[in-house]
Amino acid sequence: MTAAAARMAAGARLAAALLFAAGGALFDTRAARALELEEYPELTAFINEMAFKHNFAVPELRRLFAGARIRPDIIEAIERPKESLPWHEYKKLFLTEDSARRGRQYWQKNAQVLARARQEYGVPPEVIVAIIGVETQYGRNRGGYPVMDALTTLTLRYPPRADFFRKELEEYLLLTREIGVSPLDITGSYAGAMGVPQFTPSSYRRFAVDFDGDRRRDLLASTADAIGSVANFLRMHGWETDAPISDEVQIEGALYHWIEGLGPKPALSVRRLIGYGVFPPAGGDDGRLAALIGLEGESGPIYRLGYNNFYVITRYNRSTRYAMAVYELSEMIRKQFEEKP
Repeated sequence: MTAAAARMAAGARLAAALLFAAGGALFDTRAARALELEEYPELTAFINEMAFKHNFAVPELRRLFAGARIRPDIIEAIERPKESLPWHEYKKLFLTEDSARRGRQYWQKNAQVLARARQEYGVPPEVIVAIIGVETQYGRNRGGYPVMDALTTLTLRYPPRADFFRKELEEYLLLTREIGVSPLDITGSYAGAMGVPQFTPSSYRRFAVDFDGDRRRDLLASTADAIGSVANFLRMHGWETDAPISDEVQIEGALYHWIEGLGPKPALSVRRLIGYGVFPPAGGDDGRLAALIGLEGESGPIYRLGYNNFYVITRYNRSTRYAMAVYELSEMIRKQFEEKP
């Protein structure tokens, strides 16, 4: 491939990722079709199970699924996630001065709520804001896919993760019954995440909190609930207050290669990493556990240390590229917040 062709291919991948990051793909309505229950005996079994386990009415669920659509564009979207881009392309989606500026404004507008979230959950405002920025551009773009279509399509037509999405479909029906919303009325991501922080149905039911005091956990419309819920999610997954997230690192020799394969969960102390030629900045805690995070730079690999709080961010989205984008955007937002009125 020539250099020009490579640049064109990279541009095409980036354009596609930007499109998906904006909350949806171009959708040809002719490609979707109403769901025919008779074609999917596993869906009939699911309906009967929901009736038995959770007291749903079978006729009600049959009418509900008759209003859902099987959407091939959802399958296409999940098979080409933006997190599959190399780091040097992926980061361009989020690490911009405009995004940092909007994050600073979001922080200023919601300063009291963010301060309360930090006090109650120990999560810095810039991290909460960065996650909301990466997920929905600070609440401006929450996805345009009907969640019912997304979860039904992925349950029935995406075998690699059908069991996961079947569980999320169950959680979604329970959630919408609990919050009093029709399952056909909520839109979200192609994977069925919803609201300002893009929680999956199971995460919504487990980690969402009422942070504005109206006795409702509303991630669809309440900024305060979204902020509190992101903070609660991170705390419940092990966030350590005032602990580091990531550090730059210098690499020497070739003994470090196997460490990257251990994954993002910290497994070795910084002291041991130094013995394998992985050198963090001076003055750190040699006994702190860390992971070696490899990223794709334009001219070769880039390495960072990921501490426990970095790993916690990967519980929100399991991509290390995602976690690094959140961390670096949070640093940009914090600097702008501290420097500008």
